[in-house]
Amino acid sequence: MIRRVLGRDTLRRRIALTIFAALLASLALNALFVQLAGNWARPPIERTGLLEQIAVTTRMIETAPAELREQLAQAASSSALQVTWQARRAGLALPGAGILLDSATDPDLRALYGATRHMEVFNPDDWPAGSPDAHYMALLRLADGSWLAFVPPERSWGLSVEARIAVVLGLGLIATLLVAWLATRQLANPLQRFAGAVRRFGGDLQAPPIAIEGPEEIRQAIIAFNIMQAQIQHFIRERTHMLAAISHDLRAPLTRLRLRSEFMEDKEHQAKLVRDVEEMQTMINAALAFFREGTQVEQRTAYDLSELLQTLVDDYRDQGIAVGFYGPAHLVHDGRPLATKRVIVNLLENAVKYAKAPRIALSRGEHRIVIEVGDEGPGIPEEALQRVFDPFFRLEGSRNRDTGGVGLGLSAARASIREQGGELTLRNRAGGGLLARAELPDEH
Repeated sequence: MIRRVLGRDTLRRRIALTIFAALLASLALNALFVQLAGNWARPPIERTGLLEQIAVTTRMIETAPAELREQLAQAASSSALQVTWQARRAGLALPGAGILLDSATDPDLRALYGATRHMEVFNPDDWPAGSPDAHYMALLRLADGSWLAFVPPERSWGLSVEARIAVVLGLGLIATLLVAWLATRQLANPLQRFAGAVRRFGGDLQAPPIAIEGPEEIRQAIIAFNIMQAQIQHFIRERTHMLAAISHDLRAPLTRLRLRSEFMEDKEHQAKLVRDVEEMQTMINAALAFFREGTQVEQRTAYDLSELLQTLVDDYRDQGIAVGFYGPAHLVHDGRPLATKRVIVNLLENAVKYAKAPRIALSRGEHRIVIEVGDEGPGIPEEALQRVFDPFFRLEGSRNRDTGGVGLGLSAARASIREQGGELTLRNRAGGGLLARAELPDEH
């Protein structure tokens, strides 16, 4: 079981390896700290906290009879301090003379030991280099001429026990955070690329498959998404080809109907039939163009959207139609310029045909670009604001079939905006007229 889990690149394996690596890093940092502190951080004995412990032990042993002092010294020894009593100084394995501490001139020492106490101290550097016996030692002469030697079993690096524990815990925390950051970064990169590819597919139905990477669970999710994406693309292609074929095949019977209408004697019925045939022909041509655009997706590119809109305004001005423009002089956008141009032209054509005072407003928000095309016309009934996006739906009254169009313009416009990851909505303006709002995603 363990071999199977650790042999594959899975999330469980990565989590287990992250914990293991964090433990190793923590141990390595602590070992490095101990090594560096043991070799370099050798504070004077006055800063080790040893002298205070010695004073208490000395008073206890000195008050006891001489024959009991050796036993009391052994009893006073602990894991934090080894105490040895010797009747003569020569009985202690010393490297030579130590550093004499003068309690007469040091108020702190005088308070601990009195003014006439003979005391020597040894630091680890006093022993020969590389000696295994190198340690701190305090040597104290009692009133009867005997000696007490105090040796801590390990160096304290000038820190209290609490401080040393805090250092160890801090190093462990740093090691854990460092390893966790590196591991989660390695894990998050495939997830971020996966999420970005999913968002790209939402704005581009022809997006390529996602590269398979990451641990086993993420790889399986990517494979499942690629299969789903391929099925959706296949379904859209099949549906588009089928509808295009049906629309194309309808041309032949319509042509025959038009030819047969030429032999009708009733001119009134003949004119009505020809008008119906022409209308159906127009609808078929529009449907074929709509399907053709759906199969030929324009590649994304960086372009100046503001300049494109101002070019449209100039084109309409050349036709004697005034179109207002409000927005920045330049706005670079990564998208599909031809598709966006067709959408704005469609919206402007509707504003010119069915209303007056058309205008364009361009703005950039947080992660989006907004293009608004407004007019001062009659607007659209509230109940029809969504239905106008249905294919072949046309309003009666001022926007009927006699004024042109077959009801595919807004459907194609919304489909084009959605293919870019945006949205197209309509609403009536409070002061009268219609406002079309196209939102496009923006990476800036």
